[in-house]
Amino acid sequence: MKRLIANHLPVTLLILVGLLWLSLPGCHTKKEAVNASKANPEETAAKSKSKAVEDFDQFYNRFHEDSAFQVSRLKFPIGGAAVEVDGTTPWTKKNWHIMKTKIYDIDTTQYKVTYQKTPTEFTQHVWIPDTGFSSQARFELIGKKWYLVYCLDENL
Repeated sequence: MKRLIANHLPVTLLILVGLLWLSLPGCHTKKEAVNASKANPEETAAKSKSKAVEDFDQFYNRFHEDSAFQVSRLKFPIGGAAVEVDGTTPWTKKNWHIMKTKIYDIDTTQYKVTYQKTPTEFTQHVWIPDTGFSSQARFELIGKKWYLVYCLDENL
């Protein structure tokens, strides 16, 4: 029996050394990844932010405060139009009216207001009853950014 164990000892030792050798590069790689993430937390945070979906409320506030940003987030051709007594005009970059007032800030003693938010869409509607004035807008999440995709302004 001792002779059998002695004959298999070199083979067993060789297998154990081989397994140990194969497991070392995997451990080393994991340590490098952990050290790399600890070494540069700003880079790691930037990568995770770039993959995140844009927050609607932050987008909506900036959309109404920064006209250049607003124009960059219009998906032309925008659905809807400007409808007046003289006719209907489709929206273009040249005739776009910058939206400055958020739906939450509209005087509800004079205007009627509705809005609805889902994870991928925000719709808003403001109007003055029995006057012919109405404004509707729809924002959609496209990819990971929000855009205004529809606006119907009626002033009849």
